[in-house]
Parts: sequence; structure tokens; C-alpha cells
Amino acid sequence: MTTRTRLFCVAAIAVAGAAALSGCRSKGEIVVQEGVGITAVRGACPAVGIPDYTGDVTLFRSAGARDAASIDVTAAITNLRGQCDEDPKDQSAKVYSGISFDVLARRTDTRGARQVSLPYFISVLRGGRAVVTKRVGTVVLNFADGQERAQAHAQGGAYVDRAEATLPEDIRSRITRKRKAGDQDAAVDPLTEPEVRAAVQRATFEVLVGFQLDQDQLSYNATR
Repeated sequence: MTTRTRLFCVAAIAVAGAAALSGCRSKGEIVVQEGVGITAVRGACPAVGIPDYTGDVTLFRSAGARDAASIDVTAAITNLRGQCDEDPKDQSAKVYSGISFDVLARRTDTRGARQVSLPYFISVLRGGRAVVTKRVGTVVLNFADGQERAQAHAQGGAYVDRAEATLPEDIRSRITRKRKAGDQDAAVDPLTEPEVRAAVQRATFEVLVGFQLDQDQLSYNATR
């Protein structure tokens, strides 16, 4: 369950890990031909994504430089994957989501062997706004002498509270209630109801991965 997540106030999580973010939202599909409700209801496993402007980083040779000639190293996160086993028989309090990704980097000066360490974050976001947890790690890239490119692999994980990520039974029943063609509300999406929508939002979690950027790096990514 991997998705590119669009966030509007990403600085809060990339720089400081605060709240006020807007995450992904999804809706099920209503089918009335066979008298069923929403065909798919989200589970406890969180979606996985990269917040806008945090999937790559640019290092410059000198502080304050922003021109192309001053670029030292560029790196990007790719192959992001999340693995979450939502076993209905497992009623433990936490759901674990394993995360793995690759970092591809390029340097402009290939003289000599060099090691570059880049910090990254793994954060859990609830309801598209509240940062539940945030952990910072480091991925290390090793450039051999004369080598322009380097690649590294990183992995981690995050826990989500199973109870908080599970829809209340009354809300789930309203979403999946059988409908028949001709019923007054047959074509009405229950996810448009404020109470249902709010409950789904509260139970929606995302695991977000990106480079831990400073304000200048984030501004550069957002405005280039």
C-alpha cells in the first residue's frame, strides 16, 4: 500500500515535526446492482508516502550558494515500500508497518573516495494533521574514487495503535450497509456525511518518509 502523498504544510514535518498537514484521503466505491455498500473499507495498515519537497536533497559547496555551478551532491529517495501484515487473528494493541527505500545520489566532483551521510525521518501522521511519532535516521552513501554515483538502502518502521486505526462498528455498518437500486439513498456516498467523514479521518494513519531538511533546503526544493 504505497502512495505519493500530497502535503501542503510540509515544513512542519520535514523541519520540526509539528502538525497542520493535509494527507491523503480515499473513498470507496458504491455498487447498487447487487445490494452492497462501499466495496472497500480501509483497514488498520497505514498508507505510505513521501511528503512534497522532501523526497530529494541538494548539498552546495558553500553556505548561501544556490546556483547550479555550486551544487556538490544531489540525492533522491526511490523505491519506497511499506509492508504491513494486518492479520485479523492478531489482536495486539499495535500494528507494525515496515518501511524500506533506496537513496540514489550523484556528486559533481569525483576526485577521491568520499562518504556522505544524509538524515531522513519516518513519521506517523493521523487524520492528515496530527504528527503522532517522528524518528530520524541516517543513510550513508559511499563514493569510490572517480565514481560519480552512489546508492544506499535504508529501512525502518512505525507502529500504529490498532484500536485508533479501526473504525467504530456503527460507522463501518453505515459505510458497508447494503443498498438496492431505487432506494432513496442508493447513490449517496456515506463518506460525504460529516460524522462518517470525521470518523474515517480520525482512524486514518499515514507513514511518511523524507529527508530531514533544514529551512533553506526545504525552501530551495519548494521554489526551484
